[in-house]
Amino acid sequence: MASSEAIQVSSLPLPPMQYVNHYTDEMIRRGRAPRPPPPIQDNYHMFGNAFNTEESIIRPLESQGIKRLYPLHFDRRRELKKLNQSLLANFLDLLDLLVNCPDSPRRAEKVEDLSLLFIHIHHLLNEFRPHQARETLRVMMELQRRQRIETANRFQKHLDKVMEILQQAIQSLPEPMEIDSKLLVETDLLVSQEKAAKEETKTDPCFILDRIMCKIVDNM
Repeated sequence: MASSEAIQVSSLPLPPMQYVNHYTDEMIRRGRAPRPPPPIQDNYHMFGNAFNTEESIIRPLESQGIKRLYPLHFDRRRELKKLNQSLLANFLDLLDLLVNCPDSPRRAEKVEDLSLLFIHIHHLLNEFRPHQARETLRVMMELQRRQRIETANRFQKHLDKVMEILQQAIQSLPEPMEIDSKLLVETDLLVSQEKAAKEETKTDPCFILDRIMCKIVDNM
């Protein structure tokens, strides 16, 4: 039963847990996580090859011990086409040797020629990497610029709509004179009522006391 079940195997190796355990949230919060290694100053090895930090990223072919097949000053597009044609011709020669003379010593020479052509094609393509990086950065900045312009235009449209709504609301409000006249009428009415009450109290100051006495008598 167990043998029939499919076993899932990752194409990548498992992370080194003895290293991962040093960078847990608790270790980072306490400040006990190891610091990153310092930058490499001199030589280092990668994929079995020695590199120097002072060398350029794309090293010349001569520094790698490889014979150059094209001149120093050349047209990359033209040389790539020539290398592609040479690669196809050498591949056909290798097939011919494998069919007619499989034990011929020229077979190893053709394999070396093909390897050298592939190295030159790869080197020429790598020389386009800086140009590709600049173009990628230019495209990213152009995309960000376009997105910001679109965002600004949408914001301007919403702002115009809000301003239009506010303008309509202001226009729908009554005129200030009408509001003042209504307020004046109400205030005049209140003032007149207050004045009448004051005049009644002034003309007959015993009027309130008489009414109170009358109510007491009536209740008796």
